[in-house]
Amino acid sequence: MKTQYDVIVVGGGPAGSMTARHAAEGGASVLMLEKDREIGIPVRCAEGISEKALGKLVEIRERWIAQVIHRARLIAPDGTAVDSNTEGAGFILHRKLFDGDLAAMASEAGADVLTKAYVHGLLTEDGTVTGVRYRHMGREYRVSAKVVVGADGVESRVGRWAGIDTRTNPEDMETCAQMTLTNISIEPDCLAFYFGRHIAPGGYLWVFPKGIKTANVGLGISGLYSRSKKPLAYLQDFVDNMFPKAAVLCTVAGGVPSMPPMKEIVRDGLMLVGDAAHQSNPMSGGGIANAMIAGKIAGKVAAEAVREGDVLSRRLSAYAKEWHKTEGKKNERFYRIKKAVYNFTDEDLNRTARMLIDIPEEERTVVQVFKKALYKHPKLVIEAVKALR
Repeated sequence: MKTQYDVIVVGGGPAGSMTARHAAEGGASVLMLEKDREIGIPVRCAEGISEKALGKLVEIRERWIAQVIHRARLIAPDGTAVDSNTEGAGFILHRKLFDGDLAAMASEAGADVLTKAYVHGLLTEDGTVTGVRYRHMGREYRVSAKVVVGADGVESRVGRWAGIDTRTNPEDMETCAQMTLTNISIEPDCLAFYFGRHIAPGGYLWVFPKGIKTANVGLGISGLYSRSKKPLAYLQDFVDNMFPKAAVLCTVAGGVPSMPPMKEIVRDGLMLVGDAAHQSNPMSGGGIANAMIAGKIAGKVAAEAVREGDVLSRRLSAYAKEWHKTEGKKNERFYRIKKAVYNFTDEDLNRTARMLIDIPEEERTVVQVFKKALYKHPKLVIEAVKALR
């Protein structure tokens, strides 16, 4: 490997691969370092994304698609089920294949990609980040760069090493657990979302089909509730009750920062993208599309900054400004909505479901769902409409 690059990306998920690809396409020399032995594993994700969002970012490949989704079902605590129009197809992905192909695209654009590369520190000079230290196959390396991009996920250390406050309040950290189950009875084209304090307090539970009899079944709950009962315990209770004959193919756990956008995501010589920058949708926890959008913007700005010979924070802040304009404002709105919705009682949720039942199924759009759920919060209805445009 070379000892100097224009851009080093730490992390090989969708955010990292998109950053590496677009920086390389912009003419920068790029190194992407992934700590795991293989891109795309472990899969700690429900794997859902809309066709519309994905199609805006990459040319969709059939091999990525485990299941096409056309409907969503919301199940209230009392069992009232409401089917909603998804307003376009959705996909449940094979994330291992998807992530691998995104990394391959970065490589094809000219980026060097290295797995089993554990980054354990930054190089700095007069307060500017100038590279990284990493360990690979038992050997230590120091590689310099004009820009380092932290795409190292929710547990990101790159930002902390650079002095950025990446902490998340317990109530805004969704603690998650998920099982991939098979031998279960599901409707393969329908997402199911379960709500209620006894199922997923301060969050929700999902069933995302990956075929006729297989699905990702998981939940996220506010960190405040996980103190008394762990997410895996809530999930096991649900699985035992709903899918007693299921075979468990995989069990994973993790966290999703469900909070407003971080105020600082760049420093001299440094940028943060994806979960490392808390860019997931704070309402749903979904982060694939947001991570890819951020990576695309960051990669382009990094390449431009390198060409111009200016990698200080004032130049790199073009990425932060574009991200906020493109998605950050939406996340601020979704956070305000989340704060209201997550305080709903079970009866509030039951009442909302009963109101939605009175709407013809073909008119039950996501906007209508929010309008009914937030009827006591008219200002938030406006926020929801703007966020969903």
